[in-house]
Amino acid sequence: MDRVRVGVIGLGWFGEKHCEALAAIPHVELAAVCTRTPSRLEEVATRFGVEARYTDYRQLLANPQIDAVSIVTMWDQHVEPTLAALAAGKHVFLEKPMASSVADCQAIVDAARAGESAFMVGHICRFNPRYAAAKQEIADGGIGRILSMYARRNIPAAVTTDILEKIGPIIGDGVHDTDLMLWYSGDKIVSAYAQSLSFRGKTYPDLGWTMYRFSSGAIGVLENVWCLPDQTPFQIDERLEIIGTEGSIHVQETHPNFSIVDADGWRSPDTTYWPTHFGRLRGALVEELAYFATCVQEGRQPEIISPEESLAAVEACLAAEQSAATGEVVRL
Repeated sequence: MDRVRVGVIGLGWFGEKHCEALAAIPHVELAAVCTRTPSRLEEVATRFGVEARYTDYRQLLANPQIDAVSIVTMWDQHVEPTLAALAAGKHVFLEKPMASSVADCQAIVDAARAGESAFMVGHICRFNPRYAAAKQEIADGGIGRILSMYARRNIPAAVTTDILEKIGPIIGDGVHDTDLMLWYSGDKIVSAYAQSLSFRGKTYPDLGWTMYRFSSGAIGVLENVWCLPDQTPFQIDERLEIIGTEGSIHVQETHPNFSIVDADGWRSPDTTYWPTHFGRLRGALVEELAYFATCVQEGRQPEIISPEESLAAVEACLAAEQSAATGEVVRL
């Protein structure tokens, strides 16, 4: 096929960002959009000039002109459209976290493995060039055996006010770094211990700290604070440290790699995940979706992340959330 015709299911903030990214990929056509809210459907479809508009994803899946779908609904609404899309023979890109329970994740894995459609969960950090470079250094043996990993992924409170009614920081953001730790180590997490703190009275806590033990004995620590001051000049404080027997790797994302001071103060815009260059979206999100579309074109399964790897990250994060709720170490 010359171009992969993609439909986007779910048009929240990140669903619209998916539309932006897909529209920037030469071998992709943003061919359909779907959300249950008619006014939002009209807004996004008009912005991108999409004629095929649906308030029911089943109608989108029945369109024979659609090759693939990008599912960007909330995490607890992933399983039904994903299973339906795979059953309809569509290629599926599913945003992380894969699903809200291990059982639902397993159902998705089983369905993906049973068919021939390309399937991939969107763990965008694997397409961040610095994290990818860290993976290569580890694979080349430069730091020896991994002993310790620490990841920090903190965001301002204003960003999470509504999100905390739908998902918490450990699974919402910690799943990124849990996946990276599993990817880097090639290991299994055998236990999780976590603590969380709530002060805004939301459904989920405002912050969480997690400690993992890996089967090799290595330790991983996650810091996920979703209540940085609103005056914070960047949208995310993202760092990673890996200590091995023969060396170490340090990644500091977001700030201060690009900063601007103007009449409104200091700000540090994103330059990695979805920056806009010359009027078009660029960065890791575009790279990720372009890679998936290329796999569809070439008739092969994505290899950068497997369904089982995505499931493992969710399982570990859910264990951490259970630990935070009970105060006990949870063994996997």
